[in-house]
Amino acid sequence: MSDDTRGQSHVVGVALLLGLTAIAMGGLTASIGMIVEDQTASADASRVASDLDGALRPVETTGHSAGEVSFATGRLATEPRELRVLNDTGIAATVRTDALVFEADQRRVGAVAGAIVRGRGENTWLTSDPPITSGPDVLVVGAQRLNGSGAISGSGGVRTTLRTNVTHDRTLLGQDEYRVALETETPAAFEEYAARRNVDTSIRDIDGDGVPSVVIEYDGTRAAYLVVHDMRLEVGNG
Repeated sequence: MSDDTRGQSHVVGVALLLGLTAIAMGGLTASIGMIVEDQTASADASRVASDLDGALRPVETTGHSAGEVSFATGRLATEPRELRVLNDTGIAATVRTDALVFEADQRRVGAVAGAIVRGRGENTWLTSDPPITSGPDVLVVGAQRLNGSGAISGSGGVRTTLRTNVTHDRTLLGQDEYRVALETETPAAFEEYAARRNVDTSIRDIDGDGVPSVVIEYDGTRAAYLVVHDMRLEVGNG
């Protein structure tokens, strides 16, 4: 083989090596970018869950209150939800609780019925439990009623204020056997909540709107109280 041929082969080999290196570096850069985006989304979800827990305190708060929610990118909006208390004869009470939901890529955080839930599908968990208390002779069902609407979205850093004016109303439902139906897009988290308390559950779409309810079944006759925490929520920009 001539020197010119060997020289050309060497140049071609170097070019191929540089090309493969560039492709590998491009793939590595893309992978790092995806990891950074995923970490940012995860940090956003953690921060929003903490912010919602601090801003929406249905049991502890009375009167005017405000709390901030911040995230790098995503959308925060209210969605229709209901809580129902069921007895042996049917529906004893229905509360339009609604939910405040944050979404960014595959990350999701929801505030519903006084609970804070993270995740999607089967990979969901509660970071704050619903305000439901049960004993051998009594059941107290707390229902966080957002009583508000609104949405905010953006990227590059979003900060919004949640303003509430909270009042409480307690109703005695009487002696009976009760079940509590929580309408939610994340039933697995509430099933796990009930399992921790050794309480049975079932899944039903009670009103046929496509959103399932986790029906928590409390055995035995007891006195039930429904406590509605009316939040009068305003989602602001300040």
